[in-house]
Amino acid sequence: MRNIEDQVQVEGTEETVYEYFLSKGWTDGLPVIPPTIERVEAFLAQAKVASGDILGVIPPQWAELTVEKLAVNAIMAGCKPEYMPVLAAAIKGMCDPAFNLYGVQATTNPVGPMLAVNGPVAKRIGLKADTGALGPGWRANVTLGRAIRLVLINVGGGTPGDMDRATQGMPGKLFFCLAENEEASPWEPFHVEKGYPADTSTVTVIGASGSLNLIDQGSLDAEGLLKTFASALSVIGTNNIYFGGDPVLLISPEHADTLSKGGFKKRDVKEHLFNSACTPIEHFSQDNVERVLMKRRPHLFEKGMPGCIRPIDEADDLIVLVVGGPGKHSAFVPTFGVNRSVTRIIS
Repeated sequence: MRNIEDQVQVEGTEETVYEYFLSKGWTDGLPVIPPTIERVEAFLAQAKVASGDILGVIPPQWAELTVEKLAVNAIMAGCKPEYMPVLAAAIKGMCDPAFNLYGVQATTNPVGPMLAVNGPVAKRIGLKADTGALGPGWRANVTLGRAIRLVLINVGGGTPGDMDRATQGMPGKLFFCLAENEEASPWEPFHVEKGYPADTSTVTVIGASGSLNLIDQGSLDAEGLLKTFASALSVIGTNNIYFGGDPVLLISPEHADTLSKGGFKKRDVKEHLFNSACTPIEHFSQDNVERVLMKRRPHLFEKGMPGCIRPIDEADDLIVLVVGGPGKHSAFVPTFGVNRSVTRIIS
Protein backbone atom coordinates (compact mmCIF):
# COMPACT_ATOMS: atom_id res chain seq x y z
CA MET A 1 0.00 0.00 0.00
CA ARG A 2 1.27 3.48 -0.62
CA ASN A 3 2.38 5.74 2.20
CA ILE A 4 1.31 3.41 5.00
CA GLU A 5 3.10 1.14 7.42
CA ASP A 6 2.80 -2.63 7.22
CA GLN A 7 -0.15 -2.53 9.58
CA VAL A 8 -2.82 0.09 10.15
CA GLN A 9 -5.05 0.08 13.20
CA VAL A 10 -8.49 1.68 12.92
CA GLU A 11 -10.96 1.57 15.80
CA GLY A 12 -14.69 1.71 15.23
CA THR A 13 -17.25 0.25 12.85
CA GLU A 14 -16.73 -0.90 9.28
CA GLU A 15 -18.18 2.45 8.25
CA THR A 16 -15.32 4.07 10.20
CA VAL A 17 -12.83 1.91 8.32
CA TYR A 18 -14.40 2.87 5.01
CA GLU A 19 -14.29 6.58 5.80
CA TYR A 20 -10.67 6.30 6.94
CA PHE A 21 -9.58 4.41 3.82
CA LEU A 22 -11.53 6.86 1.66
CA SER A 23 -9.76 9.81 3.29
CA LYS A 24 -6.40 8.20 2.55
CA GLY A 25 -7.28 7.51 -1.09
CA TRP A 26 -7.00 3.74 -0.58
CA THR A 27 -10.29 2.82 -2.22
CA ASP A 28 -12.04 3.22 -5.55
CA GLY A 29 -14.91 5.09 -3.92
CA LEU A 30 -16.87 2.01 -2.89
CA PRO A 31 -16.93 0.54 0.62
CA VAL A 32 -14.21 -2.00 1.39
CA ILE A 33 -13.87 -5.17 3.45
CA PRO A 34 -11.38 -4.48 6.29
CA PRO A 35 -8.20 -6.49 5.56
CA THR A 36 -7.67 -7.94 9.03
CA ILE A 37 -4.63 -10.06 9.85
CA GLU A 38 -6.81 -13.18 10.02
CA ARG A 39 -8.27 -12.52 6.58
CA VAL A 40 -4.86 -11.83 5.06
CA GLU A 41 -3.52 -15.10 6.45
CA ALA A 42 -6.43 -17.02 4.92
CA PHE A 43 -5.68 -15.50 1.53
CA LEU A 44 -1.96 -16.18 1.77
CA ALA A 45 -2.73 -19.85 2.38
CA GLN A 46 -4.23 -19.95 -1.13
CA ALA A 47 -1.38 -18.11 -2.80
CA LYS A 48 1.06 -21.07 -3.03
CA VAL A 49 3.98 -18.66 -2.70
CA ALA A 50 5.60 -16.78 0.18
CA SER A 51 3.88 -13.60 1.36
CA GLY A 52 6.95 -11.49 0.64
CA ASP A 53 7.45 -12.78 -2.90
CA ILE A 54 7.27 -10.02 -5.49
CA LEU A 55 4.72 -10.53 -8.26
CA GLY A 56 5.66 -7.44 -10.22
CA VAL A 57 6.53 -3.75 -10.15
CA ILE A 58 3.47 -1.55 -10.70
CA PRO A 59 3.81 1.80 -12.50
CA PRO A 60 3.68 4.74 -12.45
CA GLN A 61 5.11 4.62 -8.90
CA TRP A 62 7.08 1.50 -9.86
CA ALA A 63 6.30 0.01 -6.47
CA GLU A 64 6.83 -3.67 -5.73
CA LEU A 65 3.67 -5.73 -5.39
CA THR A 66 4.16 -8.54 -2.90
CA VAL A 67 1.79 -11.46 -2.47
CA GLU A 68 0.74 -9.96 0.86
CA LYS A 69 -0.15 -6.61 -0.69
CA LEU A 70 -2.15 -8.39 -3.36
CA ALA A 71 -4.03 -10.27 -0.63
CA VAL A 72 -4.82 -7.01 1.18
CA ASN A 73 -6.30 -5.42 -1.94
CA ALA A 74 -8.17 -8.60 -2.87
CA ILE A 75 -9.81 -8.68 0.57
CA MET A 76 -10.76 -5.03 0.31
CA ALA A 77 -12.38 -5.75 -3.06
CA GLY A 78 -14.49 -8.60 -1.66
CA CYS A 79 -12.63 -11.52 -3.24
CA LYS A 80 -12.57 -15.06 -1.89
CA PRO A 81 -9.18 -16.64 -1.01
CA GLU A 82 -9.46 -19.10 -3.91
CA TYR A 83 -9.30 -16.20 -6.37
CA MET A 84 -5.66 -15.51 -5.51
CA PRO A 85 -4.06 -17.65 -8.25
CA VAL A 86 -6.13 -15.86 -10.90
CA LEU A 87 -5.08 -12.47 -9.56
CA ALA A 88 -1.41 -13.45 -9.36
CA ALA A 89 -1.39 -14.65 -12.97
CA ALA A 90 -3.21 -11.50 -14.13
CA ILE A 91 -0.69 -9.26 -12.38
CA LYS A 92 2.22 -11.10 -13.99
CA GLY A 93 0.58 -10.65 -17.39
CA MET A 94 0.03 -6.94 -16.80
CA CYS A 95 3.69 -6.51 -15.85
CA ASP A 96 4.83 -7.97 -19.16
CA PRO A 97 6.35 -5.07 -21.19
CA ALA A 98 4.04 -5.90 -24.10
CA PHE A 99 1.04 -4.87 -21.98
CA ASN A 100 2.50 -1.39 -21.43
CA LEU A 101 0.99 -0.97 -17.97
CA TYR A 102 2.61 2.44 -17.54
CA GLY A 103 0.74 3.67 -20.62
CA VAL A 104 -2.50 2.10 -19.41
CA GLN A 105 -2.14 3.79 -16.01
CA ALA A 106 -1.19 7.29 -17.13
CA THR A 107 -3.19 8.18 -20.24
CA THR A 108 -6.16 10.36 -21.13
CA ASN A 109 -7.66 7.31 -22.86
CA PRO A 110 -10.39 5.51 -20.87
CA VAL A 111 -8.47 2.23 -20.86
CA GLY A 112 -8.46 -0.38 -18.11
CA PRO A 113 -7.39 -4.00 -17.73
CA MET A 114 -9.95 -6.53 -18.92
CA LEU A 115 -9.50 -10.08 -17.63
CA ALA A 116 -10.65 -12.97 -19.83
CA VAL A 117 -10.41 -16.35 -18.12
CA ASN A 118 -10.36 -19.75 -19.82
CA GLY A 119 -10.18 -23.31 -18.58
CA PRO A 120 -11.45 -25.25 -15.55
CA VAL A 121 -10.73 -22.53 -12.99
CA ALA A 122 -13.55 -20.36 -14.33
CA LYS A 123 -16.26 -22.81 -13.32
CA ARG A 124 -14.44 -23.75 -10.12
CA ILE A 125 -14.53 -20.22 -8.72
CA GLY A 126 -17.89 -19.26 -10.21
CA LEU A 127 -16.84 -16.85 -12.94
CA LYS A 128 -19.79 -15.85 -15.09
CA ALA A 129 -19.50 -16.65 -18.78
CA ASP A 130 -23.11 -16.60 -19.97
CA THR A 131 -26.01 -14.17 -19.37
CA GLY A 132 -24.80 -10.83 -18.01
CA ALA A 133 -21.14 -11.84 -17.89
CA LEU A 134 -19.98 -8.25 -18.41
CA GLY A 135 -22.35 -6.80 -15.82
CA PRO A 136 -23.08 -6.71 -12.10
CA GLY A 137 -24.33 -9.47 -9.84
CA TRP A 138 -21.48 -11.99 -10.04
CA ARG A 139 -19.06 -11.94 -7.14
CA ALA A 140 -16.07 -13.49 -8.89
CA ASN A 141 -16.31 -11.26 -11.97
CA VAL A 142 -16.86 -8.06 -10.02
CA THR A 143 -14.37 -8.55 -7.20
CA LEU A 144 -11.55 -9.96 -9.35
CA GLY A 145 -11.76 -6.93 -11.61
CA ARG A 146 -12.07 -4.59 -8.66
CA ALA A 147 -9.04 -6.11 -6.90
CA ILE A 148 -6.93 -5.33 -9.96
CA ARG A 149 -8.14 -1.72 -9.87
CA LEU A 150 -7.30 -1.36 -6.17
CA VAL A 151 -3.79 -2.68 -6.84
CA LEU A 152 -3.35 -0.14 -9.62
CA ILE A 153 -4.44 2.65 -7.26
CA ASN A 154 -2.83 1.61 -4.00
CA VAL A 155 0.41 0.08 -5.22
CA GLY A 156 0.88 1.65 -8.64
CA GLY A 157 -0.33 5.12 -7.72
CA GLY A 158 -2.88 5.28 -10.54
CA THR A 159 -5.14 7.62 -8.61
CA PRO A 160 -8.06 8.99 -10.66
CA GLY A 161 -7.54 12.66 -11.46
CA ASP A 162 -3.87 12.45 -10.52
CA MET A 163 -1.74 9.93 -12.43
CA ASP A 164 -4.85 8.40 -13.96
CA ARG A 165 -5.58 11.17 -16.45
CA ALA A 166 -8.54 9.59 -18.29
CA THR A 167 -10.51 12.44 -19.85
CA GLN A 168 -13.87 10.87 -19.05
CA GLY A 169 -13.02 7.42 -17.73
CA MET A 170 -15.41 4.51 -18.14
CA PRO A 171 -17.32 2.09 -15.89
CA GLY A 172 -15.04 -0.76 -17.00
CA LYS A 173 -12.15 0.86 -15.14
CA LEU A 174 -13.89 -0.22 -11.94
CA PHE A 175 -14.07 -3.88 -12.98
CA PHE A 176 -13.91 -5.76 -16.28
CA CYS A 177 -13.61 -9.51 -15.84
CA LEU A 178 -15.31 -12.42 -17.58
CA ALA A 179 -14.90 -16.03 -18.60
CA GLU A 180 -15.34 -17.39 -22.10
CA ASN A 181 -18.51 -19.43 -22.55
CA GLU A 182 -16.60 -22.47 -23.79
CA GLU A 183 -19.57 -24.84 -23.48
CA ALA A 184 -21.73 -22.73 -25.79
CA SER A 185 -19.01 -22.06 -28.35
CA PRO A 186 -18.90 -23.93 -31.67
CA TRP A 187 -15.16 -23.28 -31.85
CA GLU A 188 -12.05 -24.04 -29.83
CA PRO A 189 -11.61 -21.89 -26.69
CA PHE A 190 -9.30 -18.90 -26.86
CA HIS A 191 -6.55 -20.51 -24.78
CA VAL A 192 -6.55 -23.61 -27.00
CA GLU A 193 -6.29 -21.32 -30.02
CA LYS A 194 -3.21 -19.82 -28.34
CA GLY A 195 -1.62 -23.25 -27.95
CA TYR A 196 -2.51 -24.17 -24.37
CA PRO A 197 -4.05 -27.54 -23.44
CA ALA A 198 -7.82 -27.50 -22.95
CA ASP A 199 -7.49 -28.56 -19.29
CA THR A 200 -5.11 -25.68 -18.51
CA SER A 201 -6.51 -22.52 -16.96
CA THR A 202 -5.36 -19.14 -18.27
CA VAL A 203 -6.09 -15.47 -17.82
CA THR A 204 -5.63 -12.97 -20.64
CA VAL A 205 -5.18 -9.32 -19.75
CA ILE A 206 -6.41 -6.84 -22.35
CA GLY A 207 -6.20 -3.06 -22.40
CA ALA A 208 -9.92 -2.41 -22.96
CA SER A 209 -11.57 0.92 -23.72
CA GLY A 210 -15.20 0.07 -23.04
CA SER A 211 -17.69 -2.00 -25.01
CA LEU A 212 -20.17 -1.35 -27.82
CA ASN A 213 -23.32 -3.47 -28.02
CA LEU A 214 -23.83 -4.99 -31.47
CA ILE A 215 -27.46 -5.92 -31.95
CA ASP A 216 -28.32 -7.91 -35.07
CA GLN A 217 -31.64 -9.71 -34.81
CA GLY A 218 -32.36 -9.64 -38.52
CA SER A 219 -29.44 -11.21 -40.38
CA LEU A 220 -30.26 -14.78 -41.38
CA ASP A 221 -26.81 -15.75 -42.62
CA ALA A 222 -23.19 -15.37 -41.63
CA GLU A 223 -22.31 -12.83 -44.31
CA GLY A 224 -25.07 -10.49 -43.19
CA LEU A 225 -24.05 -10.73 -39.54
CA LEU A 226 -20.41 -10.05 -40.38
CA LYS A 227 -21.43 -6.80 -42.09
CA THR A 228 -22.70 -5.62 -38.70
CA PHE A 229 -19.46 -6.63 -37.01
CA ALA A 230 -17.31 -5.02 -39.70
CA SER A 231 -19.12 -1.68 -39.35
CA ALA A 232 -18.33 -1.59 -35.63
CA LEU A 233 -14.66 -2.43 -36.08
CA SER A 234 -14.37 0.33 -38.69
CA VAL A 235 -15.71 3.21 -36.61
CA ILE A 236 -13.52 6.31 -36.56
CA GLY A 237 -12.43 7.38 -33.10
CA THR A 238 -11.14 4.15 -31.60
CA ASN A 239 -7.49 3.80 -30.75
CA ASN A 240 -7.31 0.73 -32.98
CA ILE A 241 -7.99 2.81 -36.08
CA TYR A 242 -5.14 5.16 -35.22
CA PHE A 243 -2.70 2.75 -33.58
CA GLY A 244 -3.62 -0.79 -34.60
CA GLY A 245 -3.45 -3.30 -31.75
CA ASP A 246 -5.64 -6.28 -30.88
CA PRO A 247 -9.30 -5.32 -30.42
CA VAL A 248 -11.83 -7.81 -29.07
CA LEU A 249 -15.04 -9.18 -30.53
CA LEU A 250 -17.27 -10.80 -27.91
CA ILE A 251 -19.65 -12.98 -29.90
CA SER A 252 -22.83 -14.23 -28.27
CA PRO A 253 -23.64 -17.95 -28.58
CA GLU A 254 -26.58 -17.29 -30.93
CA HIS A 255 -24.44 -15.17 -33.24
CA ALA A 256 -21.64 -17.74 -33.05
CA ASP A 257 -24.14 -20.42 -34.03
CA THR A 258 -25.20 -18.41 -37.09
CA LEU A 259 -21.58 -18.04 -38.14
CA SER A 260 -20.77 -21.69 -37.54
CA LYS A 261 -23.82 -22.93 -39.44
CA GLY A 262 -22.72 -20.69 -42.29
CA GLY A 263 -19.48 -22.63 -42.47
CA PHE A 264 -17.32 -20.06 -40.67
CA LYS A 265 -14.61 -21.27 -38.32
CA LYS A 266 -13.08 -18.74 -35.94
CA ARG A 267 -10.15 -18.20 -38.30
CA ASP A 268 -12.62 -17.55 -41.16
CA VAL A 269 -14.35 -14.89 -39.08
CA LYS A 270 -11.05 -13.14 -38.45
CA GLU A 271 -10.01 -13.28 -42.11
CA HIS A 272 -13.38 -11.99 -43.27
CA LEU A 273 -13.33 -9.06 -40.86
CA PHE A 274 -9.71 -8.24 -41.66
CA ASN A 275 -10.70 -7.84 -45.30
CA SER A 276 -14.06 -6.12 -44.78
CA ALA A 277 -13.50 -3.84 -41.78
CA CYS A 278 -11.78 -0.94 -43.50
CA THR A 279 -12.62 2.76 -43.14
CA PRO A 280 -12.36 4.81 -46.36
CA ILE A 281 -9.50 7.28 -46.08
CA GLU A 282 -11.77 10.14 -47.18
CA HIS A 283 -13.80 9.66 -44.00
CA PHE A 284 -10.88 11.03 -41.97
CA SER A 285 -10.04 14.69 -41.69
CA GLN A 286 -6.84 15.60 -43.49
CA ASP A 287 -5.40 16.72 -40.16
CA ASN A 288 -6.00 13.29 -38.67
CA VAL A 289 -4.35 11.62 -41.62
CA GLU A 290 -1.26 13.82 -41.52
CA ARG A 291 -0.86 14.31 -37.76
CA VAL A 292 -1.83 10.87 -36.46
CA LEU A 293 -2.33 8.12 -39.02
CA MET A 294 0.82 8.76 -41.06
CA LYS A 295 2.93 9.03 -37.91
CA ARG A 296 1.46 6.17 -35.90
CA ARG A 297 0.95 3.69 -38.74
CA PRO A 298 3.52 4.72 -41.37
CA HIS A 299 3.66 1.20 -42.85
CA LEU A 300 0.17 1.74 -44.23
CA PHE A 301 1.44 4.63 -46.36
CA GLU A 302 4.62 3.07 -47.77
CA LYS A 303 3.01 2.58 -51.20
CA GLY A 304 1.15 5.86 -51.23
CA MET A 305 -2.20 6.96 -49.85
CA PRO A 306 -4.27 3.86 -48.96
CA GLY A 307 -7.88 3.57 -50.00
CA CYS A 308 -8.99 2.66 -46.49
CA ILE A 309 -7.65 2.05 -42.98
CA ARG A 310 -8.03 -1.26 -41.16
CA PRO A 311 -8.18 -1.39 -37.34
CA ILE A 312 -5.82 -4.38 -37.35
CA ASP A 313 -2.64 -5.15 -39.27
CA GLU A 314 -3.35 -8.86 -39.68
CA ALA A 315 -6.26 -11.22 -39.09
CA ASP A 316 -4.82 -12.79 -35.95
CA ASP A 317 -4.70 -9.38 -34.24
CA LEU A 318 -8.45 -9.67 -33.67
CA ILE A 319 -9.35 -11.45 -30.43
CA VAL A 320 -12.57 -13.47 -30.71
CA LEU A 321 -14.30 -14.78 -27.58
CA VAL A 322 -17.72 -16.41 -27.24
CA VAL A 323 -19.41 -14.76 -24.26
CA GLY A 324 -22.96 -14.35 -23.03
CA GLY A 325 -26.30 -16.13 -22.91
CA PRO A 326 -29.46 -16.16 -25.06
CA GLY A 327 -30.06 -13.13 -27.27
CA LYS A 328 -28.66 -11.81 -30.53
CA HIS A 329 -26.32 -9.28 -28.98
CA SER A 330 -22.55 -9.30 -29.36
CA ALA A 331 -20.05 -6.62 -28.33
CA PHE A 332 -17.03 -4.85 -29.75
CA VAL A 333 -14.30 -3.95 -27.26
CA PRO A 334 -11.80 -1.48 -28.73
CA THR A 335 -8.41 -1.52 -27.07
CA PHE A 336 -5.62 0.88 -26.17
CA GLY A 337 -3.74 0.06 -29.36
CA VAL A 338 -0.32 1.00 -28.02
CA ASN A 339 -0.17 -2.21 -26.03
CA ARG A 340 -0.85 -5.91 -26.55
CA SER A 341 -2.84 -8.51 -24.68
CA VAL A 342 -0.90 -11.04 -22.61
CA THR A 343 -1.95 -14.57 -21.58
CA ARG A 344 -0.62 -16.33 -18.49
CA ILE A 345 -1.22 -19.78 -17.03
CA ILE A 346 -3.08 -19.85 -13.71
CA SER A 347 -1.13 -22.19 -11.45
